[in-house]
Amino acid sequence: MTMHVTVLDHPLVAHKLTILRDKTTPSSEFRQLVSELVTLEAYEATREMSVSPKTVQTPVDTAHGVRLDVNPRPIVIPILRAGLGMLDGMMRLLPMAEVGFLGMKRNEETLDIITYAERLPEDLSGRECFILDPMLATGGTLATALKYVKDHGAKSITAIDIIGAKPGIERLKKEVPEDIDFNVVLCGLDDKLNDAGYIVPGLGDAGDRLYGALSWKR
Repeated sequence: MTMHVTVLDHPLVAHKLTILRDKTTPSSEFRQLVSELVTLEAYEATREMSVSPKTVQTPVDTAHGVRLDVNPRPIVIPILRAGLGMLDGMMRLLPMAEVGFLGMKRNEETLDIITYAERLPEDLSGRECFILDPMLATGGTLATALKYVKDHGAKSITAIDIIGAKPGIERLKKEVPEDIDFNVVLCGLDDKLNDAGYIVPGLGDAGDRLYGALSWKR
């Protein structure tokens, strides 16, 4: 099995991504753009979903088409908190999907990943799994999420991210288990990270821009 990376090449995606990057874009518009971009990404992310023949009767004649195989149901897994901003856009195309959650945060000093919540079905065998997280920076969060999902039996996993960084992609190529089929779908791929592990030029902290900056007592 392999890892495959797709960066969408479409003027509509590029236009929306440019507005998303702009630091003057307000949270309300930022949230709407994220939802729209995820829906566009979902077309590509679901390209390899299995289908079965389906015959229907039109007002004129018989038509032979297909329907998605949704038994077992696909599952969409946003990574809290920023991934929640992507959920509506994904569910718009896959309303039959189940939703799981992974709560993860990055230690800003060590860049280590801390997992504080996991809500996944016990058995993900045979299910299409879609992981949502706006930013693929160091790759640490996604690598950890992959481990959780794989440990539940998943073999087909697609990550949907708005922006990725080349260092994170290179890390994943080394760390993704060989026994899963893993795809990454991006709207943009940037070259580097800064010393704090943020994507450059990126778009800043996606969670803060979606929901506003929060102060946490430590």
